[in-house]
Amino acid sequence: MKIVLTGSLGHISQPLTTLLVKAGHQVTLISTDPHKKSRILALGAQPAIGSIGDLPFLLQTFNGADAVYCMNPLDFSSRDLDAWDNHMDHYVQAIRATGIRRVIVLSGWVAHLLQSYHPEKKFEALPGVSVTFVRPGPFYSNFYHLKEMIRHQGNIVSNYGGADRIAFVAPEDIAAAIAAEIEAPAVTGFKPLYVVSDELTCNEAAQIIGEAIGMPHLQWLTVPGEQVKQGLEASGVSPEVAALLVEMQEIMHNGKAQQDYHLHQPVRGKQKLSDFAREYATWYHQN
Repeated sequence: MKIVLTGSLGHISQPLTTLLVKAGHQVTLISTDPHKKSRILALGAQPAIGSIGDLPFLLQTFNGADAVYCMNPLDFSSRDLDAWDNHMDHYVQAIRATGIRRVIVLSGWVAHLLQSYHPEKKFEALPGVSVTFVRPGPFYSNFYHLKEMIRHQGNIVSNYGGADRIAFVAPEDIAAAIAAEIEAPAVTGFKPLYVVSDELTCNEAAQIIGEAIGMPHLQWLTVPGEQVKQGLEASGVSPEVAALLVEMQEIMHNGKAQQDYHLHQPVRGKQKLSDFAREYATWYHQN
């Protein structure tokens, strides 16, 4: 198949490219960075340098593809959530114009439950197309962003945590699930696909990470959303995005995410948090 991937050489798209090329597919990988051309070519894929915000570029790149993987890179400094919606609009327009019948959309564990941002709804304008909404839980790689918090506060702090049970996931397992989904028989309509690597309470996750980095008493504390929002804004996150992140975390705390998740059979990955924690500990002490 001819497959177009977005996400450049990110945590999901790079291993996904490797898997699909190995399976014999003709892969085009979109990146905004021309300096990544050589790395993309080394993976066996064709680079397409441009922006998903550029509709003519997207139309040209999608033309002739059998399947596309669509993700929306998040800009935490952005004050304009409409720009994120515009990216989704461009995807829908390009898919419709080029006649693509197989679409994989990276959504999220709670994205379909948000009041302020509706990434999946845009694709409802594609009747007759096979659309899979991939809904992974929090990425293991998110712990990289918590390094300074752990070092300076001695805890993980958010408006979910403690005994909240979370479907954590390794990006490599998401890539494997997407590759399998692309190769599975397509069924017209909309389908959610949950992906999980390790179901743990936040306390259990904190203990695993803490023991790996030499902080066995590391805790994951739950604080009010407004306090989290203020901290995010102080770190440079725009008020609009901070409010969105707090809303996402509240859905994980109040049980709505878990309720919807348990209505579906998730794809279970192979990498446990304890596996990631060993890699994380090496990185944590070197940076």
